Amino acid sequence: MKLMYISKITASILLGAALLASCGTKDKNAELNDLKAKRSELDGKIAELEKELGVTNAPKTRKVMTTDVVTAPFKHCVEIQGTVDAENNIVVAPQIPGLVTKIYVNEGDAVQVGQLLAETDNSAYAAQIAAIQPQLELAQDVFQRQQRLWDQKIGSEVQYLQSKTQVEALTKQILAIQAQIELTKVKAPINGVVDHVGARVGQFATAQNPDPCFRIVNLNSLKVKSEVAESYANKVKKGNKVVLFFPDVNIELDGSISFTAKFISPMTRTFTAEAILTGSNELLRPNMVSIMKIVDYENAAAILAPLNIIQNENNLQYVYVAVNENGVLTARRRAVTVGQVYAGNAEVTGGLSVGDKLITTGYAELTEGMAIEL
Repeated sequence: MKLMYISKITASILLGAALLASCGTKDKNAELNDLKAKRSELDGKIAELEKELGVTNAPKTRKVMTTDVVTAPFKHCVEIQGTVDAENNIVVAPQIPGLVTKIYVNEGDAVQVGQLLAETDNSAYAAQIAAIQPQLELAQDVFQRQQRLWDQKIGSEVQYLQSKTQVEALTKQILAIQAQIELTKVKAPINGVVDHVGARVGQFATAQNPDPCFRIVNLNSLKVKSEVAESYANKVKKGNKVVLFFPDVNIELDGSISFTAKFISPMTRTFTAEAILTGSNELLRPNMVSIMKIVDYENAAAILAPLNIIQNENNLQYVYVAVNENGVLTARRRAVTVGQVYAGNAEVTGGLSVGDKLITTGYAELTEGMAIEL
């Protein structure tokens, strides 16, 4: 039985080998012709079904959106962070240290030059005047008597001059003390708004107090200051146009660079640039953050393209435009030359012309010569 089973297996193996040998020797040309015949038969059947169903063999189109190429103003900016500073931002303190006795203003009050803000204790000076005043009155009375006698050629000239000198000396003493009293009055040195009141009644006030007695800010003379990296020294210059953006209040103002320092800090490798803010804006405050967009290049009639639609291939930059060819809207690749790039836009200096229809949506799936529709 085992011999019969082995012989059957051997026969099967020999039969399989024979079949493989016969397949290997089959004519490949004949096989290719059979396949082509089957394909022709299938193509015929497909054509009949498409005809019955009304299916056409028109090429597939890709849906796109276009925009007409026009010229528009273009600016390239150097963006630097700065802060708002007041041209007149003054800390005010008593000229003579003393005890604060009166405060006349509150934070937020508008003040004029010379307006009284506070007073410190001047009682000692007032006491001095009170002590001298009777002496002055007596000296004035004696002088008037001596002057009448002198006018009548009575009395000596020495007595007349002594009485006159006494009056003048006492008058000067009182004037000097009154000047000291004036120094105890804290007055506004500029027009502006009281931004901070640190003085308190009963507090001993000096110019060295950690908390300033008063701070007055003139919001009509604000500026933006920034420290600019030295790498921009050849771009950021006095007179450059600048757009000042204040993100905290979402305000954008036009201006110009009014000052650039000639000195570069050896520690920070930066130089100072300033832009004056014209007019006033109640929303702006000293030390508020500002973005200085300093214009270093302008083109009044530039051809622009969104930066994201410009594609790169083998160091070649290109876009797609829609072209009408024999009634069929077709996508054509255009090689472009790009100049400055800013704020998501590219200045196209070559490759596009006014009136071209630039494909802005659906461009990523396009190939050269593909039929498209809007």
